[in-house]
This record gives sequence, structure tokens and C-alpha cells, in this order.
Amino acid sequence: MIRVVKGDRDTCLSFIEELKTRVGETEKSVEETVSDILKKVKSGGDEAVKAYSRKFDGWTPETLELSRTEMEELSKDCDPSFLESLRRAAANIREFHARQKQQSRIDPMGNGVITGQRVRGLHRVGVYVPGGTAGYPSSVLMNVIPAQVAEVGEIIMVTPPGRTGKPDPNILAAALVAGVDRVFLMGGAQAVAALAYGTESVPKVDKIVGPGNIFVATAKKQLYGVVDIDMIAGPSEILIVADDSANPEYLAADLMSQAEHDRLASAILITNSEQLAAETVKALYRQVEMLSRKEIIEASLDRFGAVIVCESMEQAVEFANDLAPEHLEVCCQDPFEYLGRLDNAGSVFLGHYSPEPLGDYFAGANHVLPTGGTARFFSPLSVDDFIKKSSFIYYPKEELLKAADDIIRLAETEELTAHANSIRVRKEL
Repeated sequence: MIRVVKGDRDTCLSFIEELKTRVGETEKSVEETVSDILKKVKSGGDEAVKAYSRKFDGWTPETLELSRTEMEELSKDCDPSFLESLRRAAANIREFHARQKQQSRIDPMGNGVITGQRVRGLHRVGVYVPGGTAGYPSSVLMNVIPAQVAEVGEIIMVTPPGRTGKPDPNILAAALVAGVDRVFLMGGAQAVAALAYGTESVPKVDKIVGPGNIFVATAKKQLYGVVDIDMIAGPSEILIVADDSANPEYLAADLMSQAEHDRLASAILITNSEQLAAETVKALYRQVEMLSRKEIIEASLDRFGAVIVCESMEQAVEFANDLAPEHLEVCCQDPFEYLGRLDNAGSVFLGHYSPEPLGDYFAGANHVLPTGGTARFFSPLSVDDFIKKSSFIYYPKEELLKAADDIIRLAETEELTAHANSIRVRKEL
């Protein structure tokens, strides 16, 4: 089910290259299909969206928007204990992201010069939430709450209904808890197009965030520039760095928590303990028999899973930085010893009692994370993704005149004489 390998550097780098094969080029047919959908929604508006809803979702909506009353009524079907858990998770997420908020500033100098920066939330953001069997209320919280903390003017959520025409009540409950302003029942590339271009009933947004299938991801990619997007997410991945203090039962459970996402998910353990490696493999075989997504887990571990036995913990840290995983668990006696050396990871989970699902649902840090090694240069979704900044400058006349010669000299060196002239006329007149 999962390979066990000795982890010299060449072996580790070879494995990283193998993992890159999970993310290939989007099929030309998908690109063409999505491009056609975008064009038709841009020109056809609501009617085009409804036509694609009939074609792909099997229902004909009378109206695309769900009223607040309908949302509240449908969410009554939710388990009350689930709602309490949802509220507690939302409180943690809100508290974590509130600390990320930036403030506008004004910087007056003693000579009358004033500079500064204005920070404000985007005007309108669209949040895509998958429906059907892929309904994840936690993703609603993770995408909406940072936008709300950033003081985005309006948050629009889109989610596809089931074939009955009704959405997942748990998703609607999460939308109410998180503070979504409006909800539209639509999915797929047509929903992304409606958000990007606007229709008769769907307002145009400035940014689109949230996960989706290959058609949703391709639509976001093609529309980047028309709107901003969060990221193009790849298959899920977890790397666990462990020493002999770790519990193999915990490690096996955590590896499978990511492997169950899909057959392309990657779950890797790297340790300097051969005994821990062997016991973790045994635990995997035992635990997988009890899990509902057994076939997916086995396929994932067989293709993209590994237990790597390295020579030292220093080598494990080096491998972690090379891999730049989405989720990185540090299951060691003193996890904080390694934190300062782990430079490339979407989110880091420290110690034996901080498993990855804690971050997915409850701790407060965002679970929208860079994948496929992009943690080398991308960051988790945050309040920063929902703001824009403008700088401002004020110079009194006497200070501009003091700087005039320098500015003219710099402009003329770049052969931008009109720039120089803009300063010169103020100096001479």
C-alpha cells in the first residue's frame, strides 16, 4: 500500500520530481469547454447561466438568488450540535485573522512633507463553494471570515444545488454564521463567469476565491486579470517529520487524513527511526480497514505515499524545505527546536497533539494553503488577500523645489524629458 525507502538526498529529490507529475497540463478539451462557457455567460447573462444549470446540474432555476428567509429556513434542518461546533470554529478563525488586519497610516515629516498609505477592503468578493458530495462548510468559514475582517464591502457566495434544486443546508448555515451577504444557486465555470463579468442579477466582483473541480479551477485561471483570484489549488498533501517520540498510531491516522481527499493526494512520513517507520506502516494497514474512503486512501498511498527513513533529523528538515508541503506536521519531542529552520510550508503543526484536521476545522489558522511546492513563494489565504493599498504623497512648494534638481537629473538620465519638464515648470514659474 505504501512504499518504504531509505532517504538519501538523491532519493528525496527524485521523489519530489515524481510528485510533480500529479499536476499536469489541463486537457485542451477542458480549456476549450470552459472558454466557450465564459463567452456565452458574458454575452447571455442569467439565461446562459440557467441553461448551463439545466445541462450540468439537472435543474431549471426560476431565480438564481436565494433569499435570506430561504437560507434561514433551509438551515433549520442542521443538527443543533453541528451549529454550535460551527460557531466555536468561526470564533477561533475570526480571532486569528483579526490579528492580521493592517491599518492605514499617515506619516507627517517635520518639513511639511506628508506621506502615507490607505488600506481598505475590496469592494465586492465572490466565494465559490462546491456542493453535492463535495460540500465543505469549513471552507465557507475559511474564505468568508478573512474577507469580512478585511471589511470587504459585499461578500457574494455561489454554490450549486442538488438535483432537487436545494443547496446543502450545512453550507447555508456556515454562510449565515460567517456573514455572507448574498447567495446564488449556481456552480461550475458558469458561476465563475457570472461573478467575473456580472449578469442581470449577479453583481460583478473584484476577486473570486474558493475551491472547485477542474472546470472551476480552469475558469478562474482564464479569468485572472478580469478579476483577481486566490490561487489554483492542486491535490492535497501532508508531510510528517517525526522522531522516535512519535506514536505510530497517530502518524498513520494523520497520513490517511489527507490521503482520503483523492487518489492524487500525497502523504509522506520522514523519520530517522526505522522502528517507527515499520510500526507506522503496520498501523496504516490496521486503520484503513475501518475507514469509509478505504479505496481512495489505498490508491493515494500506493501512488504518492511514502515512508522515508533518513539518516538524521537535519536531513528530514532539509527534505521538508525542498518539498515545501501544504501541511507539515512536526511530531518530535521538542517541535519548536525545528520551527525556525522550516522555511517552506503552507501550515506547520507542532507536537503530538496538533494534527492536521485541527487546522482544517478549528484552531483558527486558514486551511486554504499553497500546494505543489508553491509554499516556497505563496502564503495561506489571509486578510491581506482581501485588501488593497494606495499610497499618498503631499509636498509643499519649498520642499519640491529642494528636490527638483535631483528629480530632473534622474528623469533625464532615463530620457524621460516630459517627466523632467513636469518638475522644471514648477521650478521656473
